[in-house]
Amino acid sequence: MIRAAIFDMDGTLLDSNGHWEKAPDVYLAGLGKQARPGLAQVIFDMTLPEAADYLIREYGIEQTPEEILAGVNKAMEAFYRGETPLKEGVRELIDELQMRGIPLIVATVTDRPLVEVALNRWGLLDYFEGIVTAAEIGEGKNGPAIFLEAAKRLHAKPEQTLVFEDALHAVKTAKKAGFVTVGVYDWVSEAKQEEMKRTADVYLENFTDLDPLWKKMGGGEEPKEQKEKKGWFRRK
Repeated sequence: MIRAAIFDMDGTLLDSNGHWEKAPDVYLAGLGKQARPGLAQVIFDMTLPEAADYLIREYGIEQTPEEILAGVNKAMEAFYRGETPLKEGVRELIDELQMRGIPLIVATVTDRPLVEVALNRWGLLDYFEGIVTAAEIGEGKNGPAIFLEAAKRLHAKPEQTLVFEDALHAVKTAKKAGFVTVGVYDWVSEAKQEEMKRTADVYLENFTDLDPLWKKMGGGEEPKEQKEKKGWFRRK
């Protein structure tokens, strides 16, 4: 029985990965350096501190990791505060999970201030019981610590917990740790979608057709009357 749900943020709740793809190139350009082709994909699986260390090592940047992170976060804050789009159907999904009595938490490699800015912009911050970040855990999503900590905070076992993720490596990590994985389509990871479909316990091309999710949770397709009422409830 599902008792909790963990949500990634970028690429899952928000359509924001495209902006992150540009961020390292823009940052390096501001330092008078040119990024090598494919830099965004190289650092995609890294935590922000790991990415900062990589930039220092590979591009000879003389700033400290802390200074790099502060610069990147400052640039991204404006995007999160005013531009980041919410993925279609997210709010209705969250409403439905709450009506089913399932507590929610965010687990992300993005730093906490940016997470709070982004979720607050859409009025979603209070939907979640908390936020767990890779920087706070000291490990990215190539290891299970961030998911285990999130489940612990919701007082749920991995096998009772949904993990919503758009990144294939994160889905693999969560599944290996015993979580019920929900692979979420994101256009930035188009090339990995076939493997995502084979790997995740549930695969969602979008959040507007959730019948595969409800079936996995043991409730069959979403009742028609619930579909018609979607959106009526908002957590204050």
